[in-house]
This record gives sequence, C-alpha cells and structure tokens, in this order.
Amino acid sequence: MSLQLKDKTALVTGGRQGIGNAIVQRFVQEGAKVMTCGRGPRPDDLSDAVLWETADVSSTDQMQQLKQAFRQALGPLDVLVNNAGVQIEKTLLDTTDEDWDTVMGANAKGTFLACRELLPIMREGGSIINIGSISGNNADPGLALYNASKGFVHALTRSIAVDHGPRVRCNAISPGWILTGMADAAFDVAEQPARAKKDALQRHPAGRMGQPQDIANMALWLASDEATFVTGQCYVVDGGLTAVSPLNPALF
Repeated sequence: MSLQLKDKTALVTGGRQGIGNAIVQRFVQEGAKVMTCGRGPRPDDLSDAVLWETADVSSTDQMQQLKQAFRQALGPLDVLVNNAGVQIEKTLLDTTDEDWDTVMGANAKGTFLACRELLPIMREGGSIINIGSISGNNADPGLALYNASKGFVHALTRSIAVDHGPRVRCNAISPGWILTGMADAAFDVAEQPARAKKDALQRHPAGRMGQPQDIANMALWLASDEATFVTGQCYVVDGGLTAVSPLNPALF
C-alpha cells in the first residue's frame, strides 16, 4: 500500500498532546515530513522524525518566525493543520478580559495568524485543516468563549476556501467529545461530572466517545489527494452525538 502523504510537508500547531499529537503521528506514518509547535519546550516523547519549534500562535512575530523556520527546514508547505487551542470553563458573566485574550488569542487569532502567515508559502493545491468543534454549532454549558471561538474558526474556514481557491483547499473538522484532558475539564463544570459523562456516552449512537486517532484519520483524508474536490466544509466527527434528539435514548 502506498503512503498517502509521501513527499508532502506538513505543519501541525499544538502537536504536544491530544488531537494534535495524534495527527502528527498519523501524518508521519503516512510519509509526511512534519513540523509541530507549542508554547513550551520540545516534549521528551516526541518522535525524532518530527521537527519542533517553540511558538505562541497568538503572536504575530512568533508566527512569522515559525514560517521562516518551516521554510528553511522543509521548503514549501503542503498541509497546514491549525489545532492549537485552549479552553476556559466559564459563563459570560464570569469571563474576564484576560480570559478573552487567552481563549480568543489562541483559538481565533491563532488560527487567523497561521493561515495568513503560512498560506503564502503553500504549494498550489495545498490543504488547510482547521480544528473547530461541535461547540461552535451547539453551545456547551459553561464554555462561552470556547464556543464563540470555534464559531469563528468555522466561518474563517469558509472564507479562506472561497477567497483562496483553487490555489488551496480549506476545511474544518468539528470534533465531538474526544477523550482528552480538555474534555475532562468540560465535564468537571457539571454539578455531577460522572453522571454528565455517563449521560453523554449514552447519547452516542457509535456506542463510545471519540479518541484522538478518530480526528487524525479525518485529517489524513482531508490532507490527501483523495479530497481534492473538498473545500469550504466543516466535518462533524462526533460518533453521531449531534444526530440524537434531546430525549435521552437510554430511556427508550
């Protein structure tokens, strides 16, 4: 079987852990030359095959430096995955200006800056993949800024596809409940976290919650040549969660 990303280059922001790390690993397995980044030092468990840059995606200067580092190390860019993001568990009235800067800086401005700075070095036919969320379509309780930031990501995705096609394709993945530390933090907002998690599980027609690898598999397809007619779309990957009515299926 041929490698789906052979001879392609990729940049994945926020590849230290969770979904980002799963995407990095999947891309490497499929033959891509990959660079990833995060705000801290290189993780000890990151594969030697992956290049690392310390960068804050909310900083224009640091994203420009990241672009230069990528171009010097790997040349033109084929695939950009905007995965870096943060979550703060607060309602609107509890949210501070500092919270706004943190969440919107990473999730909204970070995606905007990465696309603006890196699109010019992308090869013709390149693929931009933004990590949105079902929270950008259906508001999760206690996550006001996170919900809003992912709505921005979805809208920006469509605009990039319209304004910059056919030179590049731009799509988003909207994960549902993926078993990461971020998901656990969201459940902890509930009055009864264990009950909330059990109820959420029962609402998944797939019979389970998601794993980071589930999102990595979708990212691989969007990055590959099999998706060359796909652009401007936001793909929900949630095990059927948002297809279920508000009635708890476990009671029927």
